[in-house]
Amino acid sequence: MPEAAPVDNPLLATTGLPDFARIEPAHVAPAVRQLLDQTAARLEILEQQLQPTWEGSLGLLEELDRPFDYAWKPVSHLLSVKNSPELREAYEAALPEIVSFGLRVRQSEPIYRALVALRNSPGWADLSSARQRIVTDRIKDAELAGIALEGAAKERFNAIEQELSQLGTQFSNNVLDVTKAYALDITLQADAEGWPATLRQLAAQTWNKAHPDVAVSATPEAGPWRITLEVPLLNPFLEHCRIPDLRETLYRAFVTRASQEPHDNSDLIRQILRLRRESAHLLGYDNYAEVSLAKKMAPSVAAIQEMFERLRVAAWPAGQRDLEDLKQLRRERGEGDQLQLWDLAFYAERLREQRFAFTDEELRPYFPFERVLAGLFSLCERLFGIRIQHVPAGVSVWHPDVRYYRVDDESGREIAGFYLDPYSRPENKRSGAWMNDCLGRRRIGGTLQLPVAHLVCNQTPPVGGRPALMTFREAETLFHEMGHGLQHMLTKVDEADAAGINGIEWDAVELPSQFMENWCYHRPTLMGMTGHFETGAPLPEELFQKLCAARTYRAGSMILRQLLFGMVDLELHTTFDPDGTETVFDVNRRLAQKTSVLPPLPEDRFLCSFQHIFAGGYAAGYYSYKWAEILSADAFGAFEDAGLDNEEAVRQTGRKFRDTVLSLGGSRHPMDVFRDFRGRDPQVEALLRQAGLLEPA
Repeated sequence: MPEAAPVDNPLLATTGLPDFARIEPAHVAPAVRQLLDQTAARLEILEQQLQPTWEGSLGLLEELDRPFDYAWKPVSHLLSVKNSPELREAYEAALPEIVSFGLRVRQSEPIYRALVALRNSPGWADLSSARQRIVTDRIKDAELAGIALEGAAKERFNAIEQELSQLGTQFSNNVLDVTKAYALDITLQADAEGWPATLRQLAAQTWNKAHPDVAVSATPEAGPWRITLEVPLLNPFLEHCRIPDLRETLYRAFVTRASQEPHDNSDLIRQILRLRRESAHLLGYDNYAEVSLAKKMAPSVAAIQEMFERLRVAAWPAGQRDLEDLKQLRRERGEGDQLQLWDLAFYAERLREQRFAFTDEELRPYFPFERVLAGLFSLCERLFGIRIQHVPAGVSVWHPDVRYYRVDDESGREIAGFYLDPYSRPENKRSGAWMNDCLGRRRIGGTLQLPVAHLVCNQTPPVGGRPALMTFREAETLFHEMGHGLQHMLTKVDEADAAGINGIEWDAVELPSQFMENWCYHRPTLMGMTGHFETGAPLPEELFQKLCAARTYRAGSMILRQLLFGMVDLELHTTFDPDGTETVFDVNRRLAQKTSVLPPLPEDRFLCSFQHIFAGGYAAGYYSYKWAEILSADAFGAFEDAGLDNEEAVRQTGRKFRDTVLSLGGSRHPMDVFRDFRGRDPQVEALLRQAGLLEPA
């Protein structure tokens, strides 16, 4: 995809890829002002021209969305990957007007009337499935945006939407700020005994970055070392630090993030939940979860609770056994059996070493980032008939580590592209991993705009002169985000509102991402993406077998952990009263009695950093991970049924997955798409079997 011709303000470009390197905070206000003025004027004209046909309604309205791809999406993206006080200020100043315009469109009476008339017209039956779903979704969007409200009720609804957008941004900024500000400095070499080499190197490098003017630099061998709350440091520290007091210090800091002034999110949570409840009541729903489920695959709160309970009952005995196993290990080491929460990761890693005779760090040298990336691309080529090529020059990026790739089909025709931002940058990049769309597939006149994705991870960067070496979990995460990206990029739908992940019910969007993780345990795939970074030697067969054997290690505990998050989210958005005597932290502790074999600390404030539900798109939707995991496990079962050792069968099944799950986007209901691929409804047994909680048939 060619670059756009330079303009004075890069946010006012209208073709090509965004010019990320040139975007400055000062560009935001004038670009947004021009965008909104022009789009609002165009909207007023279009509202007078609408007809109850596709071409006379959404065919006209689609052109309103496209300028936002260039003037606003890049700003939102940069806030996540290149955060700064100046960009925050510009973003927050523009956000209210962006939200207001979005509501203006969703609450447009002429648009709503035209779409309802189209749905009721004789021509409705002639529309494609994609167009029917788009119209239906737009009507539902309008209803969920308060189209039926009038007077004071509509004013109040709109004010709530504005406030919620601002509170979500503030919540996320608070988490970023406290994560960035916290550091645990280790100065005694005895305190670093037992640390793996990668942790020593990254911690020393982190200390040096924080002390650029110090004459004597930290070294991996002698320190000092700086530990932060970023996952590439946090997790290996909790797994390998031999000093319980230090583990406790870091653990307590992590579970109390953003719970103290001046970055306390506690009150923001109550405000957010109160406003969501009020908004739901204005729309005529009993609670916010009903609003959330109005556009999801799950039919009801009761259906989600039934799924939770089935998985909980299956996982609870396994979780108890997991805890007893760790206590037994402590007894064998002569350390008693009193386990604290900050001990779990440490002893779980010791038991993994004992039971499977390997460590995460032993695997890491075999997972150099470039090799893993090449293996991932090779898998995509085998399964889906695409070719992925690095574009080394001519594309504007926001950081030197960022790369751009083009995606071609089997005939060599360009069909998509994506940016990859792989490494952790705690100073200005939010934690976690995600896929966002940069540009969506759509037809503009006679031209097809190709889809472009952002794939963002926070994996361990190169340290100590060594290449970037990944943990196995980091490799899984990369595969996960690629799954999201593939669904965005391999879509065959030309209507923007149903292309890629657009229009897909939220609780189905994790299907392709979680599906891709399964390939990390597929022998040819894993062997193809590993090789010792120094010798090139392949992953030893013994290590591969141990890795597969360890796949279900503590699976019960991991499922219970995810169930707690989902159950808390659902209760906070159904029966919880934000103005009642019970706090959100009380809810977390109460539900933990059913899901946590070791109860959380009384002062646990994890919810204050739970960005998924308070600053992301997962409000009353965190259950989606488990819901979609049932779909993804069963989808991978199709490859197992075909024969994972049968390359031709794998290829054919991969093409079928591409032509259904990855290409149909939101053009059909996800259950129908799943049936197209699998030939039947999904079965929960596939997930339980994969987790080792169900005996093989």
